[in-house]
Formats: sequence, C-alpha cells, structure tokens
Amino acid sequence: MFFVLSKLLDVLLSPYTWGVVLLAIAVPWRRPRRPERWKRRRIAGAAGLGILVFFSLEPVSNWLLYRLEHTTPSTERSDVTYDVVILLGGLGDERVTKETGQPAFNDNVERLIATHRLLADGRARFAIVSGGPEIPELAEHSEAHVLARQLIAWGIDPSRVILEDEARNTRENAVYSQRIVKERGFEKVLMVTSAFHMRRAAECFEAVGMKVDRLPVDFRAHAPGAPGSTQWLPRATYLSQSTATLREMAGRWIYRFQGYAKPAH
Repeated sequence: MFFVLSKLLDVLLSPYTWGVVLLAIAVPWRRPRRPERWKRRRIAGAAGLGILVFFSLEPVSNWLLYRLEHTTPSTERSDVTYDVVILLGGLGDERVTKETGQPAFNDNVERLIATHRLLADGRARFAIVSGGPEIPELAEHSEAHVLARQLIAWGIDPSRVILEDEARNTRENAVYSQRIVKERGFEKVLMVTSAFHMRRAAECFEAVGMKVDRLPVDFRAHAPGAPGSTQWLPRATYLSQSTATLREMAGRWIYRFQGYAKPAH
C-alpha cells in the first residue's frame, strides 16, 4: 500500500501533471452549448500554462530547494572520531551498472565522496553502506555493493566497510542500519545524505529511536540574492527540480502519517 501511494503521489504532486490536466480541460473537445463554458476553459488553460511557467523559473525552483536543503543543519562534530558513518543510497543506477560494467552515479555522488573522506582521514572507524536492489535479479549490482566496491577501490580496507543491502527506502535505511549498530555496539554515529533528503532521513532515524549526528552534502541551491545572473526564462531543468523538491516535501509528511518519521524535539 505504501509503495502504491508513493508512486501515485509522484504523479499527482508534479506541476507538470497539474499543467497538462488543466490544459487538457481547456481544449474544446466539442462545442459547448452554453457560452460560460468557454470562459471556464480559458481560465483552465491560463492556469495550466501559468503553473508550468511558474515552476519552470529559476528563482522559484531555487527558492523551494533552498528552503528544503536548509531545514536540517549539520551536527557533525569535528572533534569526534565516529564509530561508524552511515551512507544512505540514492546515488546510483543498478541497471546501467549491470549493462556497462561501470558504476553509474548521479548528482548525489557527494554522499560517497564525503564518506570516503571521513574514512580516509580517520574521522570514522567504519562505514555502513545502506541500499538494497530495486530489482531482485540485480542484487549484485545494488547500491550497497557498488558503493562498497568503490570505497575499497579508493583504498579503504574492506574490513571497515559494512554492507546493508536490504533497504529499499529511507525508513528501511534507518531500521536495518539500527540493527547493525546495535549488533556491533557502535555509539558515536554519523549519518550522511544529500541536504534535500536530510530532514526526512533524520526523522526516520528519530522514529526508530536512534540518535545520530548529521552531515548533509550535495547542496545545489544558492541563497536568495546571491551574486550572479538570475534566469527568468522558463526551463525544463527548473521544472524538474521544482517537481523533485515538492515530492520530497510531500514525502516527509507521508512518512510522518505512516509513522515512519518523527520530528526531532
């Protein structure tokens, strides 16, 4: 049920969907018998076009993402050597990795880079790499396996890399990582994920009663009024970014409703 709901909301919470639906309503599929229907269609068309243009503007997209990225600041302590750093998945494509034989990382790759830096600098003794396969047949190419192999290829001792290859979502990242932390007796724990995802991830760990320090990375939005040109022409890239941001914001509330996430006090 949770999986179906999340996929349905992926569609319903997209400005693209709203715009297309309203524009479809505006199309005169047949001549209305009453003149007032033409007015309603024009309003729907204008609204649909307005939504698509509004969420395709860089200032709008950036403002939404900036608010999301800065809701949960870093609590990493530079004077602490952590027992373990938990690296959350969400930065690879197992199908492409299988087809090409090469790691296929996306824009969230800074999660991996930050984890490697912590291990290499001796700031963390171990790493839990959390991320199960989306497709069971590609288990050997799941994020946990690919990310672990990359850390080892960069010189990290294999004994310091712990696989968690069951989690398929953020809640399961927290549940299965907590199990490993308890089994190993780890106390000082640092969790790494992208800034836009940190709030929901932190609340998931809070919901399972696990206290972690947080290190958000992969910042993409700039502060309003920052130096540089502002793009006022609509772009598909900004529409995509707005959609992803709205989806993440909604996901936080869905997780809370399901009891998977708990706001920290």
